[in-house]
Amino acid sequence: MTQPDNDAEGGVATAAAQWPDVEQLFGVRGEPSRCWCRFFALAGADFAATSPAERKALLKDRFDGGMPAPGVLAYRDGTPVGWCAVEPRQCYPRILRSQVLKAAGPDIAESSDESLGAADVWSVSCFVVSPGHRRSGVAAALLGAAVEHATAHGATVVEGYPVDAAKRPKAGAPDLYHGTLRLFLEAGFEVVSDAVPGRALVRLRVGPPSSG
Repeated sequence: MTQPDNDAEGGVATAAAQWPDVEQLFGVRGEPSRCWCRFFALAGADFAATSPAERKALLKDRFDGGMPAPGVLAYRDGTPVGWCAVEPRQCYPRILRSQVLKAAGPDIAESSDESLGAADVWSVSCFVVSPGHRRSGVAAALLGAAVEHATAHGATVVEGYPVDAAKRPKAGAPDLYHGTLRLFLEAGFEVVSDAVPGRALVRLRVGPPSSG
């Protein structure tokens, strides 16, 4: 069992996600319990055609296939209080087809810059933070843990698609699950595209380019 790494700031600990804790965090009410973080993993009609129970089963399968955990968790006092999804970008068909990615240009969209292969780019796609723990350092701890998790499993670049709150001041929780631009910039990410108003594509290089 992976033990959470302690983070003195805010009393937050992080670890690669384990299914029982994800199930506890997402619960039975609210958007996480309906989506089960499969929105980006299922494109268009495929998402609409699945029930919450089926989405839950699909996420659980990601923990049962011998692959790296599809995300990281944050804990306070041993209780899971936050989740961040991070996997190779190729695991997310909806991101591959998104306007944010396409507007960034073919080098970014096709991972062809600096000889990056499809498996080199990992995407931070979603944050879930329990209502009582928002604005208390949980999201920052999750992002740091997501970068470490991706790096440990061979990522060359970690990518995000945050909301620029300065340009979208009325953005609410349904939009901010992408994370905010400020959150990513403070973690060292750089903007590589802001072609879609109010949204950015950001990247952090964490390893050398693929040798091909």
